[in-house]
Formats: sequence, C-alpha cells, structure tokens
Amino acid sequence: LRAALLIQRWYRATMARIEMRRRYCLNIFQSIEYADEQAQLQVCIFSSPTPRSCIGAEMLKRHLQNGDLEMTDSSFSLAEFEKRIDVPDSYYGPRLKFPLTAADANALLDAFKKEELLHARYVLQLLHETRRVLKEMPNITYLSTSYSKEITVCGDLHGKLDDLLMIFYKNGLPSEKNPYVFNGDFVDRGDNSMEILIILFAFLLIYPNDMHLNRGNHEDYVMNDLPKIGSDFKKFILQVHGKIILYLLEDVFSWLPLATVVDSKVLILHGGISDTTDLDFLNLFERSKTYLLAMFLPALWAGCCGRHFTVCPHLLAHAVSQTLDILWSDPRNQRGCIPNKLRGGGCYFGPDITDKLFERYNLKMLIRSHECKQDGYEIVHGGKVITIFSASNYYEDGSNRGAYIKLNPDLSPRFIQYQVSRNTCRQNLQERINTVEGAALKALREKIYAHKTELMEAFINKDLTGSGKLAVSDWAEAMESVLQLELPWRTLRTQLVRLSADGRIEYTSCFYDLEIEKPVEEQVQPSLVETVCKYRKDLEMIFNFIDKDQSGLISLEEFHHTWRLFCAHMGVEMDDEAIVKLANTIDYNKDGNIDFSEFLGAFHVVHRLERKAN
Repeated sequence: LRAALLIQRWYRATMARIEMRRRYCLNIFQSIEYADEQAQLQVCIFSSPTPRSCIGAEMLKRHLQNGDLEMTDSSFSLAEFEKRIDVPDSYYGPRLKFPLTAADANALLDAFKKEELLHARYVLQLLHETRRVLKEMPNITYLSTSYSKEITVCGDLHGKLDDLLMIFYKNGLPSEKNPYVFNGDFVDRGDNSMEILIILFAFLLIYPNDMHLNRGNHEDYVMNDLPKIGSDFKKFILQVHGKIILYLLEDVFSWLPLATVVDSKVLILHGGISDTTDLDFLNLFERSKTYLLAMFLPALWAGCCGRHFTVCPHLLAHAVSQTLDILWSDPRNQRGCIPNKLRGGGCYFGPDITDKLFERYNLKMLIRSHECKQDGYEIVHGGKVITIFSASNYYEDGSNRGAYIKLNPDLSPRFIQYQVSRNTCRQNLQERINTVEGAALKALREKIYAHKTELMEAFINKDLTGSGKLAVSDWAEAMESVLQLELPWRTLRTQLVRLSADGRIEYTSCFYDLEIEKPVEEQVQPSLVETVCKYRKDLEMIFNFIDKDQSGLISLEEFHHTWRLFCAHMGVEMDDEAIVKLANTIDYNKDGNIDFSEFLGAFHVVHRLERKAN
C-alpha cells in the first residue's frame, strides 16, 4: 500500500509539472501572437489616412486593367470567363462545371491531397459564384436541428488542410443530411489557406442550405495580408489572373455572414459579445460596409459627430463597433466588460454580460472560436460559453489538439477531438512537451533580444548598486514593463536567466547565446539592425500598404517612403544616410528594386548554439 501511494504521489506530481509546462507554453505563444495582432491593427490605423493608402479590395481594384476590371463585376457571366480565359490541354488538374456537383468537390479534395493547383479560370468562377450566393444571405443565419439529426460546428482552421481533411474523414462530407457551420478564421498561419477556401466555397455552392460560413477576424484584408501571406496564396495569385483573384477574394470575405443561430437557442459567432451587443441591430446594416475594420475606424471618427465611435449615433460607426466586438472579443471569468488591450480590438466579457444577452434573446448557449485551446475546446461561464478550435498543432507539433462540436436536436454538445501529426505520434508525452516548450521559449527569447536596449535600460534603472543582479520581483517587473506580454515571469525565470548564489538574477544572462544575423555586418549600424529586427512586422505592414502593384518588390524610393512612415509611426529617429546605404547594399543586382520580404528575412535573431550545431 505504501509503495502504491508513493507511485501515485510521484505520478500526480509529474503530471502536474507537465501540465504547468503545457500551460505556460500556450501562454507564451498566445501572448506573442496577440501582441503581433495588436501591432498590425495599430499600424493599419496609422497608415490608412495616408495619401497613398487605400482600403482592401478597392486598393487592388485600382491596379486592374479595364479588361480585368470587367471580370470583377457581378454581372460578368460564367460563360464569359470561359471565353476570356483558356485552359490549356497541358493542365491536368480538376476541370469544374457549373453548377457544381458533389463529384466536383471530391475532385478538388483529391487534387489538393496531391498538392495540385486549380486553374485560375475555375478559381475566378468559383469566387464569382460564391459572392453571388453570399450576397443573398442575411447577416445572421438561422438554422434548425429539426430537419437533421445533428449539426457540426468547426472552429478556426487557419490554413491547415490536414485538419479539414481529418474532420471530413471522421465526420463525413457536408451534405443535406450532414450540415456544417465553419466559424471563421479559415485562412492565415497554415500552408493551405487557399485550398481550404476553395473546398469550403465549393460545398457552399453545392449545399447552400447546409453549409454555413461565419466571418472571422482573419477574413479581413488587414489581418490576412494576402499578397505576402505565404506560399499557399502566392502559388495561386502568381497565376496570370492573380490580381483579379485577390480582388474577388477580398470582396467575398466582405460578404461572409456574421453569426449563426440554431433553434433560436444557440448563438454561433467567431469572437464574442460585449455589453452593447444587439443581435437585432446586427441584422440591419450591409455587412460589407463594416469590412476592413481597423482601417475604417479613423475615417468614421472623422466623418461623425466627434464622439467616440462606441457611443456615436451614426449607424455605420455603430455597426463597425458591433462587428468589431463579435469578431475580436474573448470571455473571462471576472464580471463586467473591459477593452481587450492585449489583442487591441474587441473586449473581455464576463459571465454577467453573457447572462444579460441570454436573458434578452432567450438563448441557451454561445459557441465561439478565436482562441487556441490545448484540448481543442473550453467551457466557461457555467457551461454557457464554449470555445471550439479546430486547428491542431497550431503553434508547434504537439502544442494542442483540434476539436469540433456535434449539436443534436436537444442542443447537447458532443466534442470530438483529434491531432494531426506526422511526427509527434512517434514521441512519448515527455518528448512532445519538450518539443513544444523548446519552440515557445525560442520565440520568447527572440522577442526578448529584439527589445534588448529597452530591457537593459529598465534593468539598469532598477540596479541601483550596479551589481548586474536584480531581485526576482524587480526583474519580473522590468520584463513586463517593456514587453507587456502578461506572462508568469517568476515561473519562467529558470528557463530564461541565470540565478546567482544569493538567489538574485544576473539580468544580462537573458541575452546569452543570441545575436542578430545581418547580411552585411560591416556596413550596417548596430542600432539600425536592432530596429529592423525589433519592428519587422510593423515594417512589413507599412510596406504592404505602399506596394501599389502588390509585386513584393519595392523601389528605392518606396523603401525610403516606408522608412519615413515607419519612423513617424514608431516615433523613432533614423539616420537617412544609414538607410540609403542599407538600401543600396540590399539591392544585390543593382536594378533599383528590393525584394522586401527577402530584406526582412535577412535580419533575424539566431541562436548561436543552434548555428554551431547546423
């Protein structure tokens, strides 16, 4: 008996330590992700009023030729696409016939499993038809389980095709007898965003009454940033008609419904609610007008009565406020409703806010997505609010499971979990946790090193004796004041820094084994290198607004303009001569253009030990 108790105690202690490591790893990943999203929103709000910036699909539309412009019009017929765009005999991918059938959807699934591309003509026809169908839909879709046994609700997929295929394998394909609700964030992060969109849109056209798509916060030009989102979009938009594909895709996003209600009892939306959420009002306005939220808000403020948009009496401003809340908000256990400062949009809503909305509309359950959960789902607010997240291994292999919900006619949720991985299945639990922890700490160390100058200043201000050491509380306070990630710094200290014999922290040790790799070390000022590394994402966003033709190439003039905007936005001062020298150095072939993505990729934090190993 004593041995059994000892084994039990050891087992519980081990599992508790593993669970603690899992939780702080997820916390690290989420804090960095939300901080990056907040930076994106701030850059967009700053950049939108500039003369050379414009909004989303309209920006893309300006750079289309007259012939291409015709193909974006709603009146352009499918037959005209066939006349205008030829599909060569050498093309071996799926050949779609409209109206689509289940056989066409199966052909798309088979093709994407083989990593084949869909020809631009079929992509354009698919987007054209999807926009037509979505325009006829209301802002809030109302469903009933009385016509089917169960409804399947899926959360964020974020470009992870393997997860979508796993859901279809386990749960069956969408059909009249197997309806689905996909709750936003189909794109971004993963490698197959475009393939997922094509599959979901195809099933929407085949089963418009049984396939339902809600808009997520990433179905937005500001957040998904299509022209540089990665190889998944580029392999499609680099086709001859890529710019038209981009324009139509953004237009389709703007017409996605905002929410779904099942049996008048279950509300399904991407983010959450606020103390001002009004479902009746959400059905009144034209939802495409609230697209590109972050860029739209300054223009609305300027054109309104001067009051803050949350209390502005003008319809459109209030519509934007309401839409922002349902796409960006997160639940919390504390009562009340406060701004979501970590994300930079939406709010945190407590159980009292949930109760208030439920009482007003006689609801029973709120299903939302928007947040990665370790088990693929989470239940809060006394079982009334459910988070469902369908992208497994979202941050790293083994970081989380995916899940989806089956809603039966009694509206009792049943959760189905899964984890798609080619690697972690061969690892034991301890190895999987080590992999995830290593990736999380690596990302955090890079964030720390990118803020080295500010952190050292904060450390020195607290180190009154100049000993190079700080008390744990002082070190944690300095870390949070600079990074503002809301992380458990005291728990993480053993992973990030060295402790002296007296228990204090040697604060310079958090920068050991890290350095910024740069392409031309002898010609670039260290301060400029650190600035590029620190503000890579901000520079990337500003460049994307300046890159008029969405080519990914930036002229030396545009490069200088990017830097001027960046310095104005961040309030930093840069030596013009140093920037000119840097630009000329990066222009390897001296053609007057810079591959901006390649430029940013050249400046990154590297781990010295890793580089030695490689």
